[in-house]
Amino acid sequence: MPKPVVPEEKRRRRRPTKSGTVLSEELIVETALRMLREHGSAGLTARRLGLALDADPSTLYRYFRGMDDLTLAIGDALIGQALQGWRPTGEWRADLRSFGLRVHAAYLAHPQAALLTTNRVTGRAHELAADEAVLDVLRTAGFPLPDTVRIYHAFIDQTLAFAALDAASLALPSDSLHADEDMWRSTYARLPATTHPRIAEAASLLATRMLTSAYPTALEMLLDSAAARLQTLRD
Repeated sequence: MPKPVVPEEKRRRRRPTKSGTVLSEELIVETALRMLREHGSAGLTARRLGLALDADPSTLYRYFRGMDDLTLAIGDALIGQALQGWRPTGEWRADLRSFGLRVHAAYLAHPQAALLTTNRVTGRAHELAADEAVLDVLRTAGFPLPDTVRIYHAFIDQTLAFAALDAASLALPSDSLHADEDMWRSTYARLPATTHPRIAEAASLLATRMLTSAYPTALEMLLDSAAARLQTLRD
């Protein structure tokens, strides 16, 4: 049975660690993000996190119900980073574009954490704020509720799916990543037109295009579809 999480006000009364650090949920999440970046998900354990914080590992359970609860907090923190400084302007398409790109970038800044959290539903404050914001942008633009939910679903899942895909590439060992990137030049670019005419004619474009994320293009396609739907409703 999971241990009860100690309320925030009681945590603040706790003594600092031996090194003088006063623990907080934010500090634990920041340290966990650093450990994920340096060691990957396999290197993130309660024991190692306790050592990094100069605290007994059991102390972590005063803040989180377990490592899975910490994982949800990490995911929520990434969404919080995307929300920082973002404000809706009233231009629904520009607002969704800017927010989607922010979320995608926040996850790619922490690829190991992205692989761990993009498929999770945290139910925490930042995630709820993000969902509320996207739904409000769509409703304010004039989309009926069923269309709002449909577009919201596609927007969120597309953003997180590309974040996971692109993060997986960034999380590869550098040799593997460079080998994958070089494949477009070393193999695809050398295929003869007699056997692969469509690849041959597109080879130079593929060698450039396939090294970048398709998310901005996919996002524009989604927004084009949503705009066309809104115009149909208005007509």
